[in-house]
Amino acid sequence: MPNGAESLLEVLAAHDVEVVFGLPGVHNLAVWEALRTQPGIRMIGVRHEQTAVYAADGYARSTGKLGVAVVTTGPGAANTLGATGEAWASGSPVLVIATDIPSTLRRPGVHRGVLHETRDQKAMFEPVTKASFDVPAAHELGACADKAVRQALRSPHGPVYLGVPTDFLSAEVPRHVPDEAERPHLVPDLTDATTLINQATRPLIWAGGGAARSGAGAAVAELAERLGAPIVTTYGARGLTDSRCVVRGPVHAPPVGRLWDEADLVIAIGTDFDGMMTQNWLQPKPPALLAVNIDAADAIKNYPADVTVEGDAAVVTAALAALVDEKEAVVDIAAVNAEVRAFAEADSPEAVTLLDALADTDATLVADMCIPGYWIGGFHHVTRERGLAYPVGWGTLGFGFPAAIGAAVHRPTIAVVGDGGFLFACGDLATLRQENLPLTIVLVDDGGYGMLRYDQRVAGHAITGVDLTRPDFAKLAESFGIPAVTLRGFGGLADALASTTGPAMVVIEAKLGPPISTSPRWYRRNAT
Repeated sequence: MPNGAESLLEVLAAHDVEVVFGLPGVHNLAVWEALRTQPGIRMIGVRHEQTAVYAADGYARSTGKLGVAVVTTGPGAANTLGATGEAWASGSPVLVIATDIPSTLRRPGVHRGVLHETRDQKAMFEPVTKASFDVPAAHELGACADKAVRQALRSPHGPVYLGVPTDFLSAEVPRHVPDEAERPHLVPDLTDATTLINQATRPLIWAGGGAARSGAGAAVAELAERLGAPIVTTYGARGLTDSRCVVRGPVHAPPVGRLWDEADLVIAIGTDFDGMMTQNWLQPKPPALLAVNIDAADAIKNYPADVTVEGDAAVVTAALAALVDEKEAVVDIAAVNAEVRAFAEADSPEAVTLLDALADTDATLVADMCIPGYWIGGFHHVTRERGLAYPVGWGTLGFGFPAAIGAAVHRPTIAVVGDGGFLFACGDLATLRQENLPLTIVLVDDGGYGMLRYDQRVAGHAITGVDLTRPDFAKLAESFGIPAVTLRGFGGLADALASTTGPAMVVIEAKLGPPISTSPRWYRRNAT
């Protein structure tokens, strides 16, 4: 009979979990011992619990699989909350497994002062998770773990917390055999949706993160080709498809925003029209809106839909593509893309140099909340599904580097970070070197928090608290055994990337202005 830790890992293995990110602590050492002998699951030890969840999130975004983080009790669990919130806001399937104090020492309603004790650890996670579970008894550990995994992977995806009293990990428990796979998604009635599409003369497809998570790229491309419709993707759907119908820029750029204004029907697939994409809902309601979403309430919470189809984005979109009438294109998408390119070149030639240096890479890009990251999130043409990870949910500064660690477990990765955000997790350079991951860090050093410096100037405030003392980043990387090079400007970046596969760092001393996709420059707000 296995112990609790072994049963936990057996459940994870049954769900094809291949890697776990974590930090050892006195209460979770049984998991580390079980991992030592568990075939097929790789444990990557990190230097901070927040990195464990960011890495699990980055892994989930780049693979579509479950990302798993194992941390210890109390402060270890609390350290994950910022990263867990980002996974929640971005719909990432992440399982956070945190130990809790021994069940034998817990007294309901009383804080006794046990090491790492929290009055209600699960309660800390409830606002930033899809679901939270405490294992009530040792013999239920396997079943609870199975339930937590399924909840994280069930659409709509999201992070799930699993709390395990530490004594349950060493207790003998019955072996849990997970049930069979979930039932496939069914096609709902599409009569009203088909009618609405067939009546339109200038349709626009707006594809969001839900479309990406469901693997709807081919179906969205097929529908767009049939309708001659442009495809506008949200940050979470970048790389959904490389169809000629994809618009290569954010809706915040006026040439793209006009497509929304001129459409007589918007087909919204897997999106909730969040504030970041709609300039806080200054985009006017379109003449007609068809919403396709796994969650009907989520689909219409920001813009009322004329027709709502509740179902899996890939399944519904493929069915629609087979039913709707074929249309002639009325939008020259290539001309729109050329206009977007000219707009970006006029706005910031230096940013376009950065984008061009990344244009031919097949690596996964992970961007932080920094000015170069904003340019990449808005204007980089992503040609591969799951080719970009960007903190679109909470907008958590410090996401880029640790999330890239998780993505690099799957395939070569480039993290684009600023000097301020990188320092949040710079200790995990040790993890990068220890695991020898194919990750290249592109660190743009503009002397501090460049976006906040810009915000202060726009507001007419004194520049305060944003100009930072920094280390010599190249020497810092080299002290961990990671090769590094320093460039002045973006001109040599393409050659630098071509000469390395990681672990590596490229430090670029340069300053960029923020793109029009950042809130101080939203054109709809500034036009009012």
